[in-house]
Amino acid sequence: MKYKDYYQALGVDRSASDDEIKKAYRILARKYHPDVSKEKNAEERFKEVAEAYETLKDPEKRRAYDQLGRFRGGQEFRPPPDWERQFGGGFGAGASHGGFDFGDLFAGLGGRRAGHRSAARRGRDIEATARLTLEEVAQGTEVRLQVGSGQSARMVTARIPKGATHGQKLKVPGKGEPGLNAASGDLYITVALQPHPRFRVDGHDLLLDLPVTPAEAALGTAAEIPTLDGQVKLRVPANSQSGQKLRLAGRGLPKPHSGHGDLYAQIQIVMPPSLSAREKELYEQLAGCATFDPRSRLT
Repeated sequence: MKYKDYYQALGVDRSASDDEIKKAYRILARKYHPDVSKEKNAEERFKEVAEAYETLKDPEKRRAYDQLGRFRGGQEFRPPPDWERQFGGGFGAGASHGGFDFGDLFAGLGGRRAGHRSAARRGRDIEATARLTLEEVAQGTEVRLQVGSGQSARMVTARIPKGATHGQKLKVPGKGEPGLNAASGDLYITVALQPHPRFRVDGHDLLLDLPVTPAEAALGTAAEIPTLDGQVKLRVPANSQSGQKLRLAGRGLPKPHSGHGDLYAQIQIVMPPSLSAREKELYEQLAGCATFDPRSRLT
């Protein structure tokens, strides 16, 4: 069988500590990860580095590996006579059938039959948060997110479709942690909407506070209000009440498949900070002839 120099693959000495081995693996895994690397042999080197780390991070496997002796990478070799007894777990029987590569050798450790590959392990899923503006959600956008930490941190680009809502989780297949001889995990992005200076969000609906004067509420008016697509005129009916909601159909956020939510303008009757002498006189006249008692329910 052919020897694989795992220490050389990670670029560390045979006397390297566990922390040095882990650090070297993280640097190389990030460098050669197929999702980000531009190296021609990135995928091959990534697998080589992962296989080396899988053996050297395990104290028992590393001890068994070191007992094999030293050879050149790719050199044909046979384990020492007593290696099979200590570590082989059926190695001799597997070798007698024409041999297998060095990855198979360690499949025999821990009581498993040699001649089988190391168990494949799917990469772990990763979660990240995308903090977006209302306008980005309305149009759809592309985000770049940093996933992982320390030496294993990397940037991932993902598309946020139109119609995403606050708190929604979006799955990006294959962008999680890399697997060992198996598929990478997935990335789950949680959408977090940033506060907007004008609009509040309820699912795909938008809510806007609409200030009106007492006279406008009593007599009705045409108010110009903002939407995500620009300014529009909204008719405020006569005798409008504070807290009343006026609906503009289809002026909310886009829905995932088709259509839009609605925009609701909620009336707020506001007084001017001060009254002129004439305004005060007119309010006094109104108070003198008014028959409506807003506190009748309290008596």
